[in-house]
Amino acid sequence: MTLQKNIFLSKNHVDILKKHAKQNEPNESCAILFGKNEEKRFFVSEVFLAKNSEASPVNFSISNEELIKAYSESEKKRLEVIAIFHSHPDSAAYPSSTDRQYMEVNPIPWLIYSNSNDEFLAYILESTVIPINVTIL
Repeated sequence: MTLQKNIFLSKNHVDILKKHAKQNEPNESCAILFGKNEEKRFFVSEVFLAKNSEASPVNFSISNEELIKAYSESEKKRLEVIAIFHSHPDSAAYPSSTDRQYMEVNPIPWLIYSNSNDEFLAYILESTVIPINVTIL
């Protein structure tokens, strides 16, 4: 039996990520999510807001400096980097072809927020893009 993959985040995390997405419109916003991975159940405990260094409405990048800071912070707090977050300002919360390319080198859940649909969806790339249940606690 295969366990269903789930990502759990609090209402407060959702509010922080929505606010970040709205503040960065018309560009994509991005963040790194810290927490614990317990048998494909991803529990978010902290949000590390990042700057989209591309300042683009269709792509995002996180600078090496911010990535180093995020990984250092997660290590200090004894948390794992468990997911990557970004927003789609004007499209559905589904990975773009560019997202899928980057999912190959970042094989953790990707949480995507659609500003236009006010919807959070999550995915992980295995042999194909697989949806992950999103649970707001």
